[in-house]
Amino acid sequence: MTASLSDLARTFARIGILSFGGPAAQIALMHKVLVEERRWLTEKDYLSALSFCMLLPGPEAMQLATWAGWRLHGVKGGLIAGGLFVLPGALVVLALSMAYAAWGQLPLMQALFLGVQAAVIAIVIEALIRVARRALKGTAAYIIAIAAFLGLFVLNLPFPVIILAAGIWGLLTARGNRMAQAAPADTTAPHTAQTLCLWLAVWLLPLAGLWLHGGLLFDVGWFFSKLAVLTFGGAYAVLAWMTQDVVAVQGWLTTPQMMAGLGLAETTPGPLILVNEFVGFMAGYGAGGWGLGVAAAVVALWMTFVPCFLWIFVAAPYLSRITAAPRLAGALSAIMAAVVGVIANLSVWFALHLMFSRLTPQGFGPVQMLVPDPASLNLTALGLAIVSALLLLGLHRPLWQVLATSALLSVAISLA
Repeated sequence: MTASLSDLARTFARIGILSFGGPAAQIALMHKVLVEERRWLTEKDYLSALSFCMLLPGPEAMQLATWAGWRLHGVKGGLIAGGLFVLPGALVVLALSMAYAAWGQLPLMQALFLGVQAAVIAIVIEALIRVARRALKGTAAYIIAIAAFLGLFVLNLPFPVIILAAGIWGLLTARGNRMAQAAPADTTAPHTAQTLCLWLAVWLLPLAGLWLHGGLLFDVGWFFSKLAVLTFGGAYAVLAWMTQDVVAVQGWLTTPQMMAGLGLAETTPGPLILVNEFVGFMAGYGAGGWGLGVAAAVVALWMTFVPCFLWIFVAAPYLSRITAAPRLAGALSAIMAAVVGVIANLSVWFALHLMFSRLTPQGFGPVQMLVPDPASLNLTALGLAIVSALLLLGLHRPLWQVLATSALLSVAISLA
């Protein structure tokens, strides 16, 4: 069945508005609409494209939407599908960010966001379990995951080093040393080079313009440009590194603000990496008020999502060759195993900062760890996190119910 551009736009506007629940739910929604209902794509092509998008940095659901649009209507279709997948959530996150900046310091709002932050702990643990089930196949994968956790939490190794080491290990140890036979590419080398140069310019020329002016907007653009090439394994994989950097190095946000932003992004449609928009807005708002906040949010969005179009438009014509490469598959498997350890580190890091008001860094040679003061334990946060975990992991309640319940309980405790 052929899709017109207007049908494509209406369909992806609907998907963008309904894409709650993280990448798994978003991928399932697109499968239902595009494969089962509209029959615009075959099951084989959809699953092959999903595997391809998982090899790329960035939000795989948004890239899958872009690929679907590209497959149906070329670059124009990819821009429409990818843009409409992100736009509804981006508008909601911007509105929520502005509300948080205006009212987030009121006692009642602080209680509300404590509940949201406690629910985030349960949400990250659920993501850990979900990714672990998919990624940990065999003893080697468990060893990689444990090594990644220890490298981050105990040795404080940089996140890019962990991902790079895992990818190299997977590349070198994968079975098979040649590309499997695959169909020829749907493009030519000169056309690929032209597409690459065009989208690199779209992505990086605005950054060059910001560099000429200097200041916060360039810092935000440069930070999220680096992040765009490192986001393998989903948003959770880079959140701990991003949080530590924007809090401890850049000083743009506090840890509670970062956790509140993650909670806001969880409640909105679109990819979870829209938390980048919240970070950009809060950084700009803190430095120069509303105008700079909105400008920084736009810069964060641009530097996060334009690279997704670059990866798809350059690499999609080579999909059959890429997905048939055993060594790339081995690298992806090792990276996904490392991501389990990365998300475990994120879970522990968030939990410590939420539940203890005093954390002391202690070092023993190469070992550097945060040691909590038991006397600073926040019993309210602990109780809310337990309730959220029971609702999400035990009773399998929808995400919005978990967030709402934890937030309302926190407000009730504060009022009492």
